[in-house]
Amino acid sequence: MTDTSSVQTASRTSYWSAIREALQGTHQDFTTGSLRRAIALLAIPMVLEMFMESLFAIVDVFWVARLGANAMATVGLTESVLMLVYCFAMGLSMAATAMVARRIGEKDHEGAAVAATQALFVGIIASIVIAIIGGVTAPKLLEIMGATPEVIATGRSYAAITMGSSVAVVLLFLNNGIFRGAGDAAIAMRVLWLSNIINLILDPLFIFGIGPFPELGVTGAAVATATGRSIGVAYQLWILFSGTGRVKLVAGQCQANWKVMQRLSRVALNGMFQYGVAQTSWLVLVRFVSSFGSAAVAGYTVGIRIFIFAILPSWGLSSAAATLVGQNLGAQKPDRAERSVWLTGLYNMVFLGIVTIVFVAFPEPIIRLFTDDPAVIPFGVDCLRIISYGNLAYAYGMVMVQSFNGAGDTFTPTVVNIFGYWLFQLPVAYWLAFHTSLGPKGVFAAIPIAEAAIALVGVILFRRGRWKGKQI
Repeated sequence: MTDTSSVQTASRTSYWSAIREALQGTHQDFTTGSLRRAIALLAIPMVLEMFMESLFAIVDVFWVARLGANAMATVGLTESVLMLVYCFAMGLSMAATAMVARRIGEKDHEGAAVAATQALFVGIIASIVIAIIGGVTAPKLLEIMGATPEVIATGRSYAAITMGSSVAVVLLFLNNGIFRGAGDAAIAMRVLWLSNIINLILDPLFIFGIGPFPELGVTGAAVATATGRSIGVAYQLWILFSGTGRVKLVAGQCQANWKVMQRLSRVALNGMFQYGVAQTSWLVLVRFVSSFGSAAVAGYTVGIRIFIFAILPSWGLSSAAATLVGQNLGAQKPDRAERSVWLTGLYNMVFLGIVTIVFVAFPEPIIRLFTDDPAVIPFGVDCLRIISYGNLAYAYGMVMVQSFNGAGDTFTPTVVNIFGYWLFQLPVAYWLAFHTSLGPKGVFAAIPIAEAAIALVGVILFRRGRWKGKQI
């Protein structure tokens, strides 16, 4: 009994020690030792990082929903356009993660810093161009997305500020991609928490004009978000140049290295197109939903935001797999990289299985927490329940995709996305929505159907193992 008690006590001590180390930051070499511990040290801060990002999305909708369906439709349509900015940011972030992770696995810290610097060059220049174009054309973008004149009048300033702050969006994603690739998941977590806590505080102040703050309505949500993201970027840059993390940028590296930039851009362009395929598909889905009115778009927006609350922590787990794949391939340990993926996928399936039970069983009470509009609630309930049926497929699908990306093989998931989204999901959604009696339910149903197919193909391709020989 004494021996058993001692083992249990030691196990609990080790468990809490791993959590504490994960939150404080670790210098462990992820190419050696226990894989379970490595996944925990990376995944805990990544999950908490994504939890805060998803909490921000939920709270944002919570306050904006108080302004009515037009304000909600503004947020939903603008976010759909902003997804194109996200796809650029995520593609570049993905390339930075893969290259930095590979160099860290090779124990080439200077090479990791060079890759990070070149990624920053590309990110800053491109995002400035995006911000200028997006800020100027914001009202037209809302019109293209099917917004009514009332929605455009309500949301033109919101859309202009949101699109105009694209530099902060891109750099926030990119810099955290650098931290994750290096294994500094705790730093990425602290950045997102800082940025989103500021946003959560400022949101109601700017929206409703509390105290000395002006009452800006839905525009206030954009101001709060842009402020929080900008402060987060400033903190990231301070960490990168101060040498607090594993990657330290120095003034001597702040010059173009065309060879590294070319390799980075090749991986990033595939990654951008990969996410661009997925996000343009989502954008078209929103356009389909908007055909059924502002209430349908508002319900879809609430349902998707709540779903993001569950799915983003899972992306945190997937990001842990990407880092482990990149670093272990750099250390010439492909079998260890593969084991980390299957183990992470199992953890993700258990987590999203629990989420599925909750969302399928209790969608209406959850939706009612964010809106009491009787016209919006049925659409939100249908969206949340139907999309959740695909959770178990998402669990493995997203881990497979991130693993390819962590290996620097952004081409394979891009091809899968083209067939899965453009050639399968969109035709299915259109047919179900406009050629059956399902209406917007048909759009919702096409999402889990397509995601299940994409996950199955991803697993098959991953098992073939060609990603193990990818050089970057």
